[in-house]
Amino acid sequence: MEISNLIDTFSEFKEFKNIDREAMMHIIEDVFKAMLAKKYGSDEYFEIVVNTDKGVLEIYHNRTVVEDGEVEDPLSEISYSEAIKIEPDFEVGEEVSEVVDIKDFGRREILAIRQNLQTKVMEFEKENIFLKYKDKVGDIITAEVSQVWRKEMYIVDEDGIELVLPRTEQIPSDNYKKGDTIKAIVKREESTNGSPGIILSRISEIFLQRLFEMEVPEVYDGLITIRKIVREPGQRAKIAVESYDERIDPVGACVGMKGSRIHGIVRELRNENIDVINYTTKADLFITRALSPAKISSIVIDDVKKVAEVYMENDQVSLAIGKGGYNIKLAGKLTGYEIDVYRNTEEAEMEDDVDLKEFIDEIDEWIIDSLRNMGCDTAKSVLAYTPEEIATRADLEIETVHEVIEILQAEFEDDDQ
Repeated sequence: MEISNLIDTFSEFKEFKNIDREAMMHIIEDVFKAMLAKKYGSDEYFEIVVNTDKGVLEIYHNRTVVEDGEVEDPLSEISYSEAIKIEPDFEVGEEVSEVVDIKDFGRREILAIRQNLQTKVMEFEKENIFLKYKDKVGDIITAEVSQVWRKEMYIVDEDGIELVLPRTEQIPSDNYKKGDTIKAIVKREESTNGSPGIILSRISEIFLQRLFEMEVPEVYDGLITIRKIVREPGQRAKIAVESYDERIDPVGACVGMKGSRIHGIVRELRNENIDVINYTTKADLFITRALSPAKISSIVIDDVKKVAEVYMENDQVSLAIGKGGYNIKLAGKLTGYEIDVYRNTEEAEMEDDVDLKEFIDEIDEWIIDSLRNMGCDTAKSVLAYTPEEIATRADLEIETVHEVIEILQAEFEDDDQ
């Protein structure tokens, strides 16, 4: 194989890897130096000339002309008789630069050059990506969708670097197509099979925070502080905010006039409902705000166990729990308390009720957890719902719900007998 063909092969590989020509030539030079050092023991007496404009690489072996029979180091010296074969007018003491033909390298050495090139290119690419994104983790970027697959989506930035948005980091209702512009945050740098990669996310709480920083100047300037964000991507989010400036209403500033500021964020998150809440260190008030739009009648807090028993009117329970149980679930995450919701009438009936934990021998633990997630901690609180409501709110099969109801009803029938 001629050296020009070898360079052409490298150039094609360079285009695929999106490395500029000059950088590619430096890589080629390093690869050949390593090969020469391995073949001859040193690359000290070799000169590699790379023409970045023509894509030409030449290797010269520089040696000093000595009298015949006085060559002590063949790597640095050449006999007079051998030197004049290269050029007739060479004299003893002069330096000879002899072109090294690619044919001097064996097939294995050529293959080694190719492999070393691939390794160097990957290292260069990884370093470039790392240098660009090492300080951008947590930053929001806007880029173009290049490929859409079942498990992931590939995004190309302004420098042609390919970024990855896994399906697990997408909002469930995301439906982007090739050529669409997309926003996401840089989540982490990740290597797969030795290849560098930048992983993006649209479900991270940080993504929502960055969107608020873009839409709400007071947040960006630090006049409003985001204390905590919790999300069920595509469904609901709760964000606790506060301001140390009494003149600023943090909730009003985040929502904007007639929702002008928050509407853009909601659209970006595929109509994810966003509750903006005034942060407070008072646990009872914070829990009350977190359960909005439900109105609470009273609340009993155990700060040691981090449990809150919340009482409200019947018509407020469904609001507190929310569709799919997201409201109460997110309120718990936001406040750091396990929140149990009770109807006001239940306070007097508690003595006649039975905690769901007492049925652990008859009902699977995961089913009890599902019932608790919908805001039911006792048998009577479950029986207050229709089977269809329980199936929907707890995400259970209707047959399973009927079995649970039979077990719970049997408990009270036994008590009546």
